[in-house]
Amino acid sequence: MIPTSSHKILVQGMTGRQGTFWTEQMIACGSNVVGGVNPKKAGTSHLGLPVYGSAQQALRESCFDIAVMFIPPAGAKAAAIDAIESGAKMLVCLTEHIPIQDVLEIMAAAKTNGTRVVGPNTAGIVVPGECFVGIMPAFNENVFQPGNVGIVSRSGSLGTLVSLQLVQHGIGQSVFYGVGGDSVIGTSSRDALEILDRDPRTEAVVLCGEIGGTAEEEAAEYAATMSKPVVAFVAGRTAPKDKKMGHAGAIVTGDKGTYKSKKTALEQAGVEVVAVPSQIGTAVIRSRGANLNAVAS
Repeated sequence: MIPTSSHKILVQGMTGRQGTFWTEQMIACGSNVVGGVNPKKAGTSHLGLPVYGSAQQALRESCFDIAVMFIPPAGAKAAAIDAIESGAKMLVCLTEHIPIQDVLEIMAAAKTNGTRVVGPNTAGIVVPGECFVGIMPAFNENVFQPGNVGIVSRSGSLGTLVSLQLVQHGIGQSVFYGVGGDSVIGTSSRDALEILDRDPRTEAVVLCGEIGGTAEEEAAEYAATMSKPVVAFVAGRTAPKDKKMGHAGAIVTGDKGTYKSKKTALEQAGVEVVAVPSQIGTAVIRSRGANLNAVAS
């Protein structure tokens, strides 16, 4: 699922400082926010939108397709399951440091109810020129421009850098899909590749990975079947052995999860792996040829 301007978005935690700021930005970028959730402020309005006591109440009074969470870790499980059991088609879970047992319960509820979970610890999803859900700078034209190159990233900051590099090369994006950096997530890098492979607007994909886990190796298996070209950057090339990285999913075990194992798997799948982000723009152009017209006029 890729968000569109017609999808109705419910913001859990909308009245907080971060929820307020990013809700304003989402609305300004075309996202169809229909309301927020804060049990302590139910029945009031915020940013001209109704505030509900729960997702269940929001479902009864206005309905929604996507829920996005600005919720602290301790309350994340209850908020997520509230949204899932209210029929959310997609749950964008921005929260990090959620206890692993809580995450497993969220994933079980999502599977039962048919909800796609993006995250935890995701920066969200951007469809430049149409809408976004999360905490990415979709409003910054130096970072995001409409185009036909999709981006899949475990890291929001790395995804922002890669988006900037593409725009500086005259290349716009069809979709930025932040899958999140936790060890257990609802939508994997491979899942996101499959979604962008089916997306008619996307003609090429940039995969942003990092050492730890096996997400990139699993994504490589699918990339090998794609007709759309894939370019990748894997962070952590010079990291010392056994170095702890920032994301919970950045755990290296023996020879698994290393930069070498990821690079090898991707290259064997026909993916060009660049050494530094500044090489991504030229690699994408090279992968598609000189006729790549990635920035929409």
